[in-house]
Amino acid sequence: MPRDVRISVIGAGSASFSLGLVRDLCLTENFAHSTVCLMDIDEDRVSMVHSLASRYADEIGIGLTFEKTTDRRTALDGADFVSNTASVGAHGGGGFASIHNLRFFLSVARDMERSCPNAWLLQSGNPVFEGCTLMTRETSAKVVGLCHGHYEFHQMAEILGLAEQDITWQAVGFNHVIFLTQFLCNGEDAYPVLDEWIAEKAEEYWRSYQPEYWENQMSRAAIHQYKMIGLMPIGDTVRAGGWWYHADPERKRYWYGPLGGFDSKEGWTQYIAELEAERERMFETAADPSARVTEIFHPEKSDEQIVPIIDALANDVGGQFQVNIPNNGLIAGIPDNVAVEVPAVASKQGIQGIRVGRLPDNLMAQVMYPRLAEAERAIALAKQPTRGLLLNMMLYRHVGLHSGYWPPVASCAEAEREVDGLLERDAELAQLLENRAS
Repeated sequence: MPRDVRISVIGAGSASFSLGLVRDLCLTENFAHSTVCLMDIDEDRVSMVHSLASRYADEIGIGLTFEKTTDRRTALDGADFVSNTASVGAHGGGGFASIHNLRFFLSVARDMERSCPNAWLLQSGNPVFEGCTLMTRETSAKVVGLCHGHYEFHQMAEILGLAEQDITWQAVGFNHVIFLTQFLCNGEDAYPVLDEWIAEKAEEYWRSYQPEYWENQMSRAAIHQYKMIGLMPIGDTVRAGGWWYHADPERKRYWYGPLGGFDSKEGWTQYIAELEAERERMFETAADPSARVTEIFHPEKSDEQIVPIIDALANDVGGQFQVNIPNNGLIAGIPDNVAVEVPAVASKQGIQGIRVGRLPDNLMAQVMYPRLAEAERAIALAKQPTRGLLLNMMLYRHVGLHSGYWPPVASCAEAEREVDGLLERDAELAQLLENRAS
């Protein structure tokens, strides 16, 4: 018999994400009589999502129950599963805004220890890598980080002309820093197919392609990283790579195409505009009782992993997933208490990562160790912020794998001024430093 569960969504005001989750739940028969508690500090948004979710379930004809609240502890009380997509800093959790997101993530995990100690936390809000590492180190919460960046492999396969059913692949590392460690087609190494495409078709592709802002998988930057490291980067890995891809708009366009990629001014503007347009559409639909929600969110399951993982853990509908969990020997040479992104099997027994073994020394030296050091600085800053650590991050931001979106500082004096400006803009961070000093 399927188990009725209580699922709490933190940051439910993100309408597109929340309704995507609701759709997948409504289309999964095992959750027909479960309860979803939608929580967001923005009462207007959570009320809008609650209205749309309830109407969606009615249109599908499933008995899911929906609740709403602006109080986090109310949402967490008695939860079996918690999905956290909330962000408290700048959208996306990047840069120094991640300090606040990490502190927020930790507070959620600590609340779960009190309110729902046996629940699983499915962490989708960024930064997933640092967040999962911090929460599993500091709390007893059962945390699994999820991301859909690995799906960009499908774009790579399509461009190379490979049939999905013929391919066996594996991409592992840290979240947003994953590399194709296994790439087989009909049981044979498929990297030569990629090499042939680079030699014979890549330049023509780059001259003529007009990618969407998020289409980076086969960009010049991706292939350059592959040549440097020896393994193909997958998904959001391509977006970062290093400051040399992001030093100025012209170089962004060279490496990522005419728009300059996701992290260009043009790309980011399009992304935010799409989010705003989607939010407006949701509010309009919620205000129109005659509108059918299923015509906006068509009743077709997405390829997101959240609901299938909940189904696996609650109802033993086993499956293999791409997850972020504590390493515990899954990747050799990485500390056990660091969250790694690996394939894993989920069932009623929990989540068991698949042991990957040792990654190539070149990948470890060029990418994994530097990225881990960058993450450890962010975690340390979130736990015990000091001006010295802030200054250190400001000085090193132009060499970090995920710090290439800002120009480097020219001197220590300039970095000091940047820190002063940051503290003037960020009163909460300034207060944390003052409290620490006192």
